[in-house]
Amino acid sequence: MSIAEAETYALVGESGSGKSTLGQVALRLLEPTGGRIVFDGTDITHLHDARMRRLRSGLQVIFQDPLGSLNPRMRVAQIVAEPLRVLGGLTGSELESRTEELIKAVGLDPSRAGARPRSLSGGQRQRVGIARAIALNPRLVLADEATSALDVSVQAQIVNLLVDLREQLGLSYLFIGHGLPVVRQISQRVGVMYLGRIVEDGPTDEVFAEPRHPYTRALIAASPVPRPGERERVRLAGEPPDPLAVPTGCRFRTRCPLATELCANEAPPVVTISPGHTAECHYAT
Repeated sequence: MSIAEAETYALVGESGSGKSTLGQVALRLLEPTGGRIVFDGTDITHLHDARMRRLRSGLQVIFQDPLGSLNPRMRVAQIVAEPLRVLGGLTGSELESRTEELIKAVGLDPSRAGARPRSLSGGQRQRVGIARAIALNPRLVLADEATSALDVSVQAQIVNLLVDLREQLGLSYLFIGHGLPVVRQISQRVGVMYLGRIVEDGPTDEVFAEPRHPYTRALIAASPVPRPGERERVRLAGEPPDPLAVPTGCRFRTRCPLATELCANEAPPVVTISPGHTAECHYAT
């Protein structure tokens, strides 16, 4: 998985597929057990202490639960100002001016600067979380189910805000979500996760138009469409296996309608479908 500058890379998959874990590992919020993590040209896989702290301002998070992620005792201006004061070293009028600028940048009425989180709507709380996340001018923001707790109309507003900020600030996002319509709207590239592995990766429009992995096809077939009869239904048998007892060969084979003896005996290769589009499947073409 790689994320370019000013790009949104989305991770999709069922609950428990490993999306949030991968996102947290990428930002070194969890320790990796293998592989490499390279951020802005620096290998951060095993960085600790002061060296990692120096890079931390460039890696920020927007959480799924805006209320749970905000200090209920602090007011909006205090929440947004905290990273500027603690990590940015701003004080006095400079801190106040930058805080006000961020509150306006995320579409909050400046009159709400003195409000506490519980007096705000869900969308307003998420805007506060976004303002806090972009305060230190990060390079990469992890948006972990950042719209899933919001009403559909509010989701659209937050997605539009994230897109606007990406274009204005040159942000890169790792966007984790379940809702495929939202993913398709916000991302340029998408990775489809199943049981801890990315089984298909490519440009969002191409993956949605021509999915090559059977799991990707099933996810897309299950998403809402204006006229449900237009789309072939792909049914998956059973539930995902226990992550601690991954099937041999292809880990998707126990639910795959295309599975054969080959799938049970050999792990599938990564097949290149087109430049930048891959699928991990014996029968991807």
